[in-house]
Amino acid sequence: MKEEELLSILRLQKSKAIGDILAKKLIVSVGDVQQIFEEKPQFLAKINGIGSHAIKHLFAKENLELAQKELEYIKSNKIDYTYFLEDDYPKNLLNCIDSPILLFKDGNINLKNEKIISIVGTRNMSSYGRDFTNKLIEDLAEYNPIIVSGFAYGVDICAHKAAIKNNLQTIAVLAHGFEQIYPKVHKKYINQVNDNGGFFTEFWSEDQPLRENFLKRNRIVAGISKATIVVESAEKGGSLVTADIANSYDRDVFAVPGRSTDLFSKGCNNLIKNNKAHLLTSASDIVKLLNWDIHQKPKKEIQKQLFVELNTQEQKIYDYLNMNGKQLLDVVALECHIPLYQLSSILLQMELKGVIKPLPGKMFEVV
Repeated sequence: MKEEELLSILRLQKSKAIGDILAKKLIVSVGDVQQIFEEKPQFLAKINGIGSHAIKHLFAKENLELAQKELEYIKSNKIDYTYFLEDDYPKNLLNCIDSPILLFKDGNINLKNEKIISIVGTRNMSSYGRDFTNKLIEDLAEYNPIIVSGFAYGVDICAHKAAIKNNLQTIAVLAHGFEQIYPKVHKKYINQVNDNGGFFTEFWSEDQPLRENFLKRNRIVAGISKATIVVESAEKGGSLVTADIANSYDRDVFAVPGRSTDLFSKGCNNLIKNNKAHLLTSASDIVKLLNWDIHQKPKKEIQKQLFVELNTQEQKIYDYLNMNGKQLLDVVALECHIPLYQLSSILLQMELKGVIKPLPGKMFEVV
């Protein structure tokens, strides 16, 4: 990626009143992140959701200065990163509409393995929770999953350590920039995690571990994996937020049951009771529900392709939907790198050809 493009991404990322959803809409609508800052405000104002307040902050001089400073930090410290339109961006996360447009990374992360699970829970883990986490990961080791967590006290660090012990890749998602580590006592695990996976963060170098950053971090933990496992949780807590986010992403959630009198089992018991999580008692529950023990046969090519002529863009969209199932309009635009204003007409032509069909909620799937 060219420096100019990265600078534009950082500048967009720092713009107040523009979150990840709106940032993606801008990029897809304009067609290129650098072009955003070359367009006239009047043109940008026509994009749905972009108001005068957002445009004002978009072109703020302060954002450019901060972006230039962060760019220098990235260059001087050789910080690795991945942009949401690049091939190495986590595919599970790409399907989440509010996923970050830019992720910084460190270590030896390899996401080719699709068996990715997140393990979260209370910082006040009991011996029951510790033993369950260790046994769960040990029993799952033969399936070589990637273990994701938040590098916090309790269940998080236990999951990372158990993954390392069983020679599994583990990924820690941070709620701050790479200039610090939280909690500081976990600094001793940095090299081990980097050797067996690595770190992801959306936060800039000097961003501190503030409460709101942990809540933002949770959506990455939930979105990057196929399933989220809650080991122990009080009636309220960050891990329950992660479970709710995972449910909103239509991902599987598992919860470990406990005694009704145990404070840090109430959250898990409530998830199960309210049908927000599958009951988890052993590794076999995960293996069975996620179909890890089944060798899936390659998807057959739909014969319709033999009879309908598709142009290059139509074939690209068809192949994507055929491989990934029903998808949101915005996700198709992002994944296929086609601006929304072009995509709508292309999808209409494909619908007329009988190869795709629209679904409620601006979703599409192949026929």
